[in-house]
Amino acid sequence: MEDDSGMAREAILEVVENQLRDNDPPMVRKTLDRLIGEGYSDDEARDLIEVPLANEIFHAAQDGYKEARYRANLDSLPELPADD
Repeated sequence: MEDDSGMAREAILEVVENQLRDNDPPMVRKTLDRLIGEGYSDDEARDLIEVPLANEIFHAAQDGYKEARYRANLDSLPELPADD
């Protein structure tokens, strides 16, 4: 049985996959394409994209979803969001 962190990571990965499949929001697909263009493998790029999503989920629980924050964190990849 997976621990809670493994289950959370699987859920986040599923959300990323859904965002890419549905192209919603489009900035996720653009970020994936950009990272692959910068030399990251598809898997590495998806792993990087999981971090801003997890960050946004954490912050959204406190103060609501902020598309601008999510976009800024995606745009800054491969630099990871600061823990604030």
